[in-house]
Parts: sequence; C-alpha cells; structure tokens
Amino acid sequence: MSGPNSSYDPVQVTPLGEEQVFAMRDEALAAIAGAADVDALKQVRTDHAGDRSPLGLANREIGALPPQAKKDAGMRVGQARGAVNQALAARQEILEAEAEEQMLVTETVDVTLPWDRTPAGARHPITLMSERIADIFVAMGWEVAEGPLVEAEWLNFDALNLGADHPARTMQDTFWTEPAENHVVLRTHTSPVQARTMLTRTPPIYVVCPGRVFRTDEYDATHSPMFHQVEGLVIDEGITMAHLKGSLDHFAQAVFGEGITTRFRPSYFPFTEPSAEVDLICFVCRGSGVVDAGGSASVQCRTCRGEGWIEWGGCGVVNPRVLVACGVDPERYTGFAFGMGIDRTLMFRHGVGDLRSFFEGDVRFARAFGTEI
Repeated sequence: MSGPNSSYDPVQVTPLGEEQVFAMRDEALAAIAGAADVDALKQVRTDHAGDRSPLGLANREIGALPPQAKKDAGMRVGQARGAVNQALAARQEILEAEAEEQMLVTETVDVTLPWDRTPAGARHPITLMSERIADIFVAMGWEVAEGPLVEAEWLNFDALNLGADHPARTMQDTFWTEPAENHVVLRTHTSPVQARTMLTRTPPIYVVCPGRVFRTDEYDATHSPMFHQVEGLVIDEGITMAHLKGSLDHFAQAVFGEGITTRFRPSYFPFTEPSAEVDLICFVCRGSGVVDAGGSASVQCRTCRGEGWIEWGGCGVVNPRVLVACGVDPERYTGFAFGMGIDRTLMFRHGVGDLRSFFEGDVRFARAFGTEI
C-alpha cells in the first residue's frame, strides 16, 4: 500500500505561493479603491471576488493539494479573499452614501416654486369640435340629442329602411354583441338617435346628434373601428331640399369660414329619398384647384388635389318609410337629414394627415389645439 506524499513541496504550486496570493489580493484592493461608482464596483466584484476571479480559481486548486499543503495554502487564500470581501463591503457603503447624497442634490424638488410652472393639459380636439358643432346648431334653435352606444338592431337598421339583406348588417361592417339572438349591436352611425327622437317626440323636430360610432374597419391613417359622426334631423311641415342646402351652407361657413358653400351630387341612402353627397368648396383654393406658388407660378392645391371641392358627407330628404316606422305622418310632415364625420372635418380644418393622431393620447398633439377652437 502506498503512503502519503510527505516530500511534496507546496512552493512548487505557483498560483498558491505566498507572493502570488498577496499579489492577487493587492490587485483586487487597488481595483476596489479605484471604483468610481456602484456599477463600477459591481464589475470589480465579478473580476476579483467571483468564481472565475484569480483568487476564486486559486481557492479551487486547494482541493487538489495533499493534506500537508492544504492548511498553509487555504489560510493564505482565505485571508486574501476575506480582505477583498471586507474592502468590497466598505467601498460599497461609501459609494452608496455618495450616490444618495448626489441624488438628493440633483433631484431636489423646490416646493416653493410657483404652481403655474406645472404643464397644463388640453381638452381633446374631437371633444372641442363636437361642442363647437353643437353650439352652431343650438344658436340656430336646434337641440342636441344623444343615445346609447349599444343599440337595438331594429333602431340601428330596420327603422332606417335598412332591410334584412342589406350588406351593412354583416360582420364586415357591424360589431354584434353576444348572444346574437338578442339582436344588439354597437351602433354603426348616430342615426338611431334620430329614430329614438321621432319615436318619443312630436314634430316639429330640429335636432343634431354628435357621438361615437363603430364599424369593423381597419386601423390606419384614414380609417378606424371607432370614430365620430354628427347627424342632423329636421321634421316639420313644408320642409324641402332648399332648407337642407341653406342649413349646410351655414354649417360650412361657421366651421370653415366666410364664403364657403356646398354642392349636392345625386347619391343613394336607404333612409333618405332623394339623397345626395355633400361636397365642400375647398377652403384653401376657393374652388380654383390651384394655389399661388409665388410670382406668377401656381401649383395644384394639395387639400382638394386640384378638384376644387372636398367630399364632406351625405344628406337627403327623409324617406317616408322611415317616417312611418317611427310613427310620423308622412302626409303631413317632411324632413331632411345629413351626416358628416367629425374626425374628417377636423382633419380638413387643421391639415391633420393621420387619423390615428386623434387616438394615440399624446397630450402634445392635443395641446396644439388649445382649450377651444
């Protein structure tokens, strides 16, 4: 049987020699003293006290030594590692105290500063435009009517002469709630407010209905599954298209400025007959399709793309079937209705190129509109 290797000389293990261990310790202490902040000290801890540090690797070598050499090598390495850990703890305390003191200096809040230095928020531009439109019609003697966002299918479609096979009823355009047999939808327009008004009031009726509506559109620069509309309804004796034209011209001038007029193009809507698309004369080029580029030169108007007119909304004389469905005598009363997008009107009026800007919640965008328009 072989005996222990009593002739082994521990000095032959170079990483565990006294000079080498002290050199590792001194190098670590110098790095600790030179750490300028807590992050730098963290790196020093990894480099000089971690498992892969020189002292950490030397400590692993101790296990391979014979018993006679383990005691001296273990004592040297242990004392060196202890000195390094003590230095790390002391330096950590100093650096944390310095960081806290610096934070108190740089992040001090002067509670005596004037309160009006706090940045002011801003009301949303769509809210401001909705209120402005409501004020225009209230000044004309109209009323503002509102209704629920979640609406009965009958009020959203059937009462407005949108038959059971109308494509707007499909999932391509409408958000249906569950269960489907309840026949409840997120309203696709504010027209159900008009139907509710006719069902609960006796003519004459003069109401404007601003509000949110929902359709299954893609979310991009010009479309959104949630947007805003304003619709108007008049039911009275002797109402004609001339009253509609005059009301829309006044509306256009109140929003876009003096001299702005509208034109009608024949169209089709189930709830009006006759129906028309409403175009707005371009408020930039005033219908010419070109703008002055300086000197005698002119360029195509970017707002109307050279057309001179901007598509604004839809309108028409209320279909007698709608009057009957809502309990109004079509032999005695006639009326007109119109609808425009509030978001689209805002984009025209202020040159906003991306519809998503209204819904991203950036107060810097909203603040540009101020507290009123």
